[in-house]
Amino acid sequence: MPSLVETAYAKINLALHVRSRRDDGYHELETLFAFAEDGDEISAGPADGIWLSVIGAFGQNLGTSDNLVTRTALLMKAYFGVGQGAAITLDKRLPVASGIGGGSADAAATARLLRRLWSIDAADTELEQLLAPLGADIPACVQSRTVFGDGTGTKLQTVSDSHIRGRHVLLVNPLQPVATGPVFDAWDGIDRGALDVTNPWQATLGGRNDLAVAAISICPEINEVLELLSQTKADVVRMSGSGATCFALFANAYERDAARRVVFEACPGWWTMASCLR
Repeated sequence: MPSLVETAYAKINLALHVRSRRDDGYHELETLFAFAEDGDEISAGPADGIWLSVIGAFGQNLGTSDNLVTRTALLMKAYFGVGQGAAITLDKRLPVASGIGGGSADAAATARLLRRLWSIDAADTELEQLLAPLGADIPACVQSRTVFGDGTGTKLQTVSDSHIRGRHVLLVNPLQPVATGPVFDAWDGIDRGALDVTNPWQATLGGRNDLAVAAISICPEINEVLELLSQTKADVVRMSGSGATCFALFANAYERDAARRVVFEACPGWWTMASCLR
């Protein structure tokens, strides 16, 4: 049987409003998730056990035993009582600890892939509930479509994305890993108001990322990225997640690709990815 392939779509927080700290260490937040058409790639074929190989531009420092891909596979195998195994390859194309859900997207893509490989009859909602303890972004990544998330980000609500889907997006990362925990710890604790997704595109235009100031205090290069992208013809420029990746949305591919050239000429060492929202 040939290997099956699944894309781990890059996650983008079009807006991220942090409302309060919880007693359990998590935060109450409201976010509008969207996903690029591109990301990491997961492939898998039959095997006796669970085996993971990691390749790709950002795979050199990733372990295999504690990787979310391996943990997802072992959890699904046990939960669904699957007798067979899988030989899995993760092609790591997205920067690590970059605010675009790399590990969470990998876990979600692994779940979708193994559902096919092992012929598991399970809806997305069942996979979301099963994998949520592994990471708050994983349920949204299982769907990999525009959704509103609240609570810790795991309570999902489908929204109309007719004005979001297909938008041209440029992702830029200064290749500085930023851990999520310290950014949330550095959040100033001020509730700046709810995220109204009655009109998701207006929410995107008028939204904010409440973690940006905290992330910039840890990684000042983020502000350099935002300032550079703000000089382009982007409709929206914002940091995604807890950073350090920032995104810019454009009306057409020409303006997006022109912006990518501007970034490359100014900072050729930064990582960029041109895509569209799916």
